[in-house]
Amino acid sequence: MHAVILAGGKGVRLRPYTTALPKPLVPIGDQHAILEIVLRQLSSAGFTSVTLAIGHLGHIIRAYVGDGEQWGLKVDYATEDSPLGTIGPLLNLRDKLPESFLVMNGDILTDLDYADVLASHRASAAPLTIATYARQVRIDFGVLTTRESEVVAFTEKPSMDYRVSMGVYGVSRDTLANYTAGLPLGFDELVLDLLREGTPPHAYAFDGYWLDIGRPDDYDRANAEFTTHRSLLLKGA
Repeated sequence: MHAVILAGGKGVRLRPYTTALPKPLVPIGDQHAILEIVLRQLSSAGFTSVTLAIGHLGHIIRAYVGDGEQWGLKVDYATEDSPLGTIGPLLNLRDKLPESFLVMNGDILTDLDYADVLASHRASAAPLTIATYARQVRIDFGVLTTRESEVVAFTEKPSMDYRVSMGVYGVSRDTLANYTAGLPLGFDELVLDLLREGTPPHAYAFDGYWLDIGRPDDYDRANAEFTTHRSLLLKGA
């Protein structure tokens, strides 16, 4: 069971916390780095090896994680000399990856069962599995429906329900076969290509705890909630 953790971003939205530290290493709660929590979870779920895709301040991540032995993992590294997007780093690794594997962002807190995501992906035979989460978006305006310059309907501050990507994916190696290594490739491009080809991704619905630490208020929330959710996030770790 192998996982690729995407940890090469600059964390611009999380500044000033990421001025000196890469985003996956900002501390949560009692000084656990986000990445450490993720590695503990993967090890507990039965994963044995991890590739860290690093770029910005990657030498600090390498120094912190080392070979992964302290978490019972075998960790290696893939370095981005220039930003390659969400999927791009996988293309350079293609020949070294197993037939199916997990891919995830290195800045999320969740009690998602990573092993079950990968098992579900393998069982689905889909080219890509996307872990999804229910979100409700409230529109703070009155929404008009118009037709030929006439208002035909009005809704005051509606709420809209969506399923969003959690930043955790099951990927089959063959899905990457037709893309060129070394070129940027985004998750959005891959999904649109699969839909266009009539080979849609599999959706893995999850309704537990999930927090994407992308902005300072997300980071503040993570710190505020970690003590309460510690046993949930580090169960078995």
